[in-house]
Amino acid sequence: MTTTDRNSVSDRGTVVVVGAGHAAGQLVASLRQKGHTGRILLFGEESYLPYQRPPLSKKFLAGEMPAERLYVKPANFFPDHDIETHLDTRITRLDPEQSCIETSAGERFDYDSLVLALGATPRRLPIPGLDLPNIHVLRSIDDVRGIRESLSHGKRLAIVGGGYIGLEVASVATTLGQRVTVIEAASRVMSRVVSPPVSEFYETLHRDHGVVLRLGQAVSAIEKSDGALRVCLAGGHDELVDTVLVGVGIVPNTALAAEAGLAVDDGIVVDEHCRTDRANVYAIGDCTSHPNALLQRRLRLESVHNALEQAKVAAANICGEDVEYAQVPWFWSDQYDVKLQIAGMSQGYDQVVMRGSPESGSFSCLYLRDGQLIAVDAINRPLDFVHARPLIAKGVSPAPDLLADTDRTLKELLV
Repeated sequence: MTTTDRNSVSDRGTVVVVGAGHAAGQLVASLRQKGHTGRILLFGEESYLPYQRPPLSKKFLAGEMPAERLYVKPANFFPDHDIETHLDTRITRLDPEQSCIETSAGERFDYDSLVLALGATPRRLPIPGLDLPNIHVLRSIDDVRGIRESLSHGKRLAIVGGGYIGLEVASVATTLGQRVTVIEAASRVMSRVVSPPVSEFYETLHRDHGVVLRLGQAVSAIEKSDGALRVCLAGGHDELVDTVLVGVGIVPNTALAAEAGLAVDDGIVVDEHCRTDRANVYAIGDCTSHPNALLQRRLRLESVHNALEQAKVAAANICGEDVEYAQVPWFWSDQYDVKLQIAGMSQGYDQVVMRGSPESGSFSCLYLRDGQLIAVDAINRPLDFVHARPLIAKGVSPAPDLLADTDRTLKELLV
């Protein structure tokens, strides 16, 4: 960057960031990296500096990772880079017309650019009994600490929801000696994101580790029962447990944006530059609905990759660059010694090609729509995941027999 470029960046004024999660941590770091020398203020409702959420349901819950290793940046990064942090602070009002925000304490802060990194909140089940003791959700450090206090060897844990979070917690809790039951309203686990062969593999994996799966079962209520909790299922079967974890998805935090008149549609609506429909107001991460040119549709992603890349794009555009966000989404899940890596979005597929065999514990499902490769689920096959991503980005239509041929790498299909 030339001196002139750096001066033009430094003149861009005050950036206020509402939210202090992973996306916000990346955003403020990227702003300084790109030469922004104006004031940066970071507001978060939790008492913690920006931290990673994926390890919460894995190594942090298992006690294998200390809290300080969760942080996106060390504590001294923020004062060393003149980033003002306002933790334990709730923002109650955004005013795009006056270019300011207000806190619950009545303080007003003006901005030249505003970035909403509001994240999401665990979805609540519309059932009685969720306010009883030893019923948890998992979204924050404090949530995990509360769950840990409820877990001990030989105790009974019911997990409501058979998605990523529920199954990751099941793998950790089982390893710690818990008796685990997973209750899922759908007929198979992870049904929203993977195909039946992948679901079947994970159902077998968990059953082999002693997890009881109640599939196609909806929870109607949770009640006290002689010092325990009774999880009542709509089909009439009850589970008597000591602890309940509810993991049935998340809801984007959009209320502040909606109250301020910003467009909201299953997330805060942003364009390919991460801009909202209000001047100098950006949004990033789990709370956003964005257009994806590669997928040719608008979507909301609950993904670390999405959060970090949107943060980098927003920072670049605040600094005067013209950068668009268009990438192949990717996700991962660690359960026991099995790593699931997903690239692309498989919804709408009309053909699945199996590469390898589930019985081997290492296989991939490649998803096609009208002959085009749109996604891959790679189970303990990291090279398939790595090589499929550029194939998906290029929109290739490889022959299914070539995809299934394990004697050649997917990289060979790149032309």
